[in-house]
Amino acid sequence: MSRRGPFALCLLLLGACQRTSAPAVPDAGSPVAASAPAPAAVPVPEPIPTCRAAGAAPLDAALDYLDNGKFPEALSCAAQASALEPDSAAAHSARGEALAALNRTAEAQVAYARALAIDPGHPDALLGAAHLYAVQLPSSREYDELGALYAERGLSQADVSPESLPRFALVSAMALNDLGQASEALQRAQLVLAREPQNHEAAYEKALALFELCRFAEARSAFSGLVNDKERGAHAHYHLGLLLEREGKWKQAQTHFDKARALSPEDFPVPPTPSQEEFRAEVARAVSALPEDMRKDLSGVLVRAEELPADEDLLSGEPPLSPAILGLFRGPPLGEPCDGMETPCRSVALYRLNLARAVRSREELREQIRVTLLHEVGHLRGEDDQELAARGLE
Repeated sequence: MSRRGPFALCLLLLGACQRTSAPAVPDAGSPVAASAPAPAAVPVPEPIPTCRAAGAAPLDAALDYLDNGKFPEALSCAAQASALEPDSAAAHSARGEALAALNRTAEAQVAYARALAIDPGHPDALLGAAHLYAVQLPSSREYDELGALYAERGLSQADVSPESLPRFALVSAMALNDLGQASEALQRAQLVLAREPQNHEAAYEKALALFELCRFAEARSAFSGLVNDKERGAHAHYHLGLLLEREGKWKQAQTHFDKARALSPEDFPVPPTPSQEEFRAEVARAVSALPEDMRKDLSGVLVRAEELPADEDLLSGEPPLSPAILGLFRGPPLGEPCDGMETPCRSVALYRLNLARAVRSREELREQIRVTLLHEVGHLRGEDDQELAARGLE
């Protein structure tokens, strides 16, 4: 589920800039056709029209067009400006902004990279690149890390302008929340709200950070203030449902889940929630399907099917764990002694309700159970979250 749509600064849908796959190579035993089919024609990009600068310098004209939302015209003038001054970070940044607004994201990435190679501290390029990676492109750890890096670099500039500071801080809060760095995200959201108290995007990022930090009473108050917001109301209702569910107020929680679904059915479809018995059976099948070495490591380790993470588990460390975690390994890794605090010494929990909400079908649920189990076995073996994320087991 993506939360980026309602909260982008100027979000546009991702365009079809996919890497083309290499042609298939026939198997050694396959018959080869007498003549191979001609390769598909590569589409020729449409030429950019001539810049209509009306007597102004091309870069000035591009910036004016950007300010007025005329992105094709801005691109034509920014392209001319960057051709005339190839070492101008401002020209490449303006070109990147126009390309991003036109949903030509792959080209925008290159334009911003060139601007920042020329001037690593260029404020417009930093803000544009931060927004591109943290908000516009599909969420991934790599993109979010780049978005946070550029936003934080912008905030660290000694001459950051008063109007740019909250914009950098907001993008940073978004990226940091997506990266699970809720404490830092909360600080950035509060920085924005100190200057712009009515900024609902920052208010949402603050509410989300409070939820992730298990400050549930504060999160409930913060989300309650957003339920009537046109763009954020669905997400506010959804999180209020999660909070009420943790209190065992199932009917009230379901009311908020239903409102979230009515407001944004694509973001909040009906989860494929199995019964408790069905979930236990799926977990048992996932354990049985593990490689032999993993099953051996799990020998004597209790694998539990649970409903939701308990408060004492979430608050067992600092920072606290996210209430949305899909699974949890309890105890010391293999090879380390038990301290007598855990009974049993080691165990794995998989959370039925959180897992069901993370997917859209029973097939996806089975796969997510498998991946989550592999993640927890990784912790059992002593791997940390960063190592597991690097292996695609985030």
